[in-house]
Amino acid sequence: MEKNSAAAEFPTRFRLVGTGKPLFCSTNSGAMPHRLELISMPATREPVSLLAVNRAVSELRRGLVVAVRGAAGRAVLVQAAESVTPQALEKLAAMSHSAPALAITGRRAAVIGLAGIRAKMAKVVTVTAANDLSAEMIRDLADPLSGLDPAAPAMKSLRLTAAETAAHGCDSAAVGLAKLARLLPAAVTAALADPESDDLAAWTTRHDLLLVDGGDIFQYENTAARTLRAVSEARVPLLHADDTRIIAFRPIDGGLEHLAIIIGAPKADEPVLVRLHSECFTGDLLGSLRCDCGDQLQGAIREIAKAGSGVLLYLAQEGRGIGLVNKLRAYELQDQGFDTMDANEQLGFDADERVYLPAARMLRQLGFSRIRLLTNNPDKVSALAACGFAVEDRVPHSFPSNKHSELYLKTKAARSGHIF
Repeated sequence: MEKNSAAAEFPTRFRLVGTGKPLFCSTNSGAMPHRLELISMPATREPVSLLAVNRAVSELRRGLVVAVRGAAGRAVLVQAAESVTPQALEKLAAMSHSAPALAITGRRAAVIGLAGIRAKMAKVVTVTAANDLSAEMIRDLADPLSGLDPAAPAMKSLRLTAAETAAHGCDSAAVGLAKLARLLPAAVTAALADPESDDLAAWTTRHDLLLVDGGDIFQYENTAARTLRAVSEARVPLLHADDTRIIAFRPIDGGLEHLAIIIGAPKADEPVLVRLHSECFTGDLLGSLRCDCGDQLQGAIREIAKAGSGVLLYLAQEGRGIGLVNKLRAYELQDQGFDTMDANEQLGFDADERVYLPAARMLRQLGFSRIRLLTNNPDKVSALAACGFAVEDRVPHSFPSNKHSELYLKTKAARSGHIF
């Protein structure tokens, strides 16, 4: 009973309503599904909520099936679309007593021409077919690198429904779980129709499946940010900033860690120079010429040191929040002619999936509320302001392009409002 005791003890944490209620200090309007309102959980529930999602993420990344519970006692079985096989589909259908479907983002549905403007307006849609979906078709629909032909005859048999109504929000939660796992934002779902599944916790225990509440998935990033705590600190002299400390912050589920790089001794009663830097393995560590991230990182350290003091938050948000593997997929799409934003949307993500609650939590724990923000992205200013910070100045932070990054930087200026 260990796997499911937490999920069985607490009620579902979301309900269907007229509009969503966003809890994210973020520029990403797609962070929350339509027609779902999150209900704040008591602090005592946060550890089990985070742990349940964290375990489900691990199962999904291993190609295994998890059960997601929605409103009104509904549930679906979920597997990541990118790991599905014909054998897995057969097992999913037999276990659930229903035909598997595919949950994808409205953006992904729109770019493959499934439902035009209707798909774009929906955050998540559920795809079914006149005949059962094959594993090959599922992978083709989910992965823009599969070579899918939108004009193929099989595409005409596909039907779409709003995922918010599928098992009372479970399909939206399934896609959210895939995103948290840094997989393609697509999930195979099968509504649980086994007549012996009335006691959901007992049923999932008998089938050795993890059970996670859909509301916990929707709240995960919010809850993880709220539970960030400083767990270690050390003096780390840097090349351009000898007087530097690094503080590591970790949520209570042991999830993604964020770093505060404190240069000098910034004073809490004065506006502090702050840089929010999303990690970039290729740019920061390898010196990739496709982006300006490495220049921004080292330039921020030099600028803060020159100012005398400040804070650089190094946030675990690789690829604007989609993860390293998906960023490499986006690079391959860019090589095919898509710009950086279109490539993310081809994959089914929003152009920017980042949230800034972790940054806000860290700054508050460090004692800062007045900010001079080192950035070219006005959305970061808005995001911190939405989190309750007084952003007193935007300090420009740009670097020359090269032949590999020129289109990338032009796209950021033209399509996401960056100021260079």
